[in-house]
Amino acid sequence: MTQTPNCMPTWESWVRLQLTPGVGPQAVRRLLQHTGSPEAALAGVREAGRSGLSRGSSQVLALPPADWRQVCDRITDWLASPRAGEQHALWTLDHPQYPAALREIPDPPLCLFVRGQCQAVSERCVALVGSRNATRQGLENAQGFAQALADRGWCVVSGLALGIDGAAHQGALASRQPGGTLAVVGTGLDQTYPAQHRLLADEIASRSVLLSELVPGTPPLAFHFPRRNRIIAGLSQATLVVEASLRSGSLITAQQALEQGRDVMAVPGSIHATQSRGCHALLKQGAKLVESIEDILVELRDPGADRVGLRDQAALPLAPAAPDAPARHGVRTSPTPPPPDDHRDIWEALGLDPAPLEILCLRIQQETAHVLAGLLALELGGWVERLPGGRFQRVR
Repeated sequence: MTQTPNCMPTWESWVRLQLTPGVGPQAVRRLLQHTGSPEAALAGVREAGRSGLSRGSSQVLALPPADWRQVCDRITDWLASPRAGEQHALWTLDHPQYPAALREIPDPPLCLFVRGQCQAVSERCVALVGSRNATRQGLENAQGFAQALADRGWCVVSGLALGIDGAAHQGALASRQPGGTLAVVGTGLDQTYPAQHRLLADEIASRSVLLSELVPGTPPLAFHFPRRNRIIAGLSQATLVVEASLRSGSLITAQQALEQGRDVMAVPGSIHATQSRGCHALLKQGAKLVESIEDILVELRDPGADRVGLRDQAALPLAPAAPDAPARHGVRTSPTPPPPDDHRDIWEALGLDPAPLEILCLRIQQETAHVLAGLLALELGGWVERLPGGRFQRVR
């Protein structure tokens, strides 16, 4: 799909309105109500008193930017050159495939660029977001929740970032359900950011779609990502934050979801972990505490939750099951051997919360060199991981 009859006659006018600096979404809505169409709106601004906008905004809209033709040519070239097995499209606010949930937010994008299969976006969407600097447990939780949601017919929406976002996409793709995940990015769709997720983006495009309000050629600039986050929240019935520090952009997504009247959920973590403090802040503010996929389904009012009586069940944690236990709730688990006896004292002293080296030395009354050597052996064996700030955490 390179061009669609529904959007091509007017897409240039829609893009002009979206790209004009100083003319916000509310002003554009008033303008469209006043004139009836983007073409009429742009024609009207050239005639005094007909636009319904301030004089300054009308003057800005009256003349196209100096590089306008280059922008249009870049969009046209991108629409005409999808990769094999993919489609490129441009959905304007009046396009029949424009997501209905996104159209309801206070500042919906006037244009969405689409890469992938270009099918209609599911109405059953859940945003799953979190820290770029995630712990191993956080990544496993994100993958497990995402796969469980996709298995039950929900589309997992995230932002293709490192950490929790990438794990969410990977978990949903593992379910093999069509349209199980959707990525909203903070660049033009002719670019992939971060570059490490190029193959992940290609796999999403082969089975679902990537969306951006930014024209092809737009680089990853810092202010693009909070704007992207409102789209992630706006597409979704609810937002689940798996791990987040107090300064995480995931909290922006959660706040935007609240402002849009959507549900917010959060996964608790260790009281000592920086990556859990944002989730705890959300829980203090009334976010739904999530320990299992059942908690999410009940919050989403998924009919499947009532069918299997989940409302009456005790919370079942997402943490890895005990050895020889079967996989549960969409989380793949496998039996694991106990940690080596030579370092079992360090393993037991570490417990379930991250701990720094000096605390471990105090707990087992051993010299630093002995504990550090044991931690290194456990790390090489895949039993523990080193976290920022010199702390260590169990992996299994």
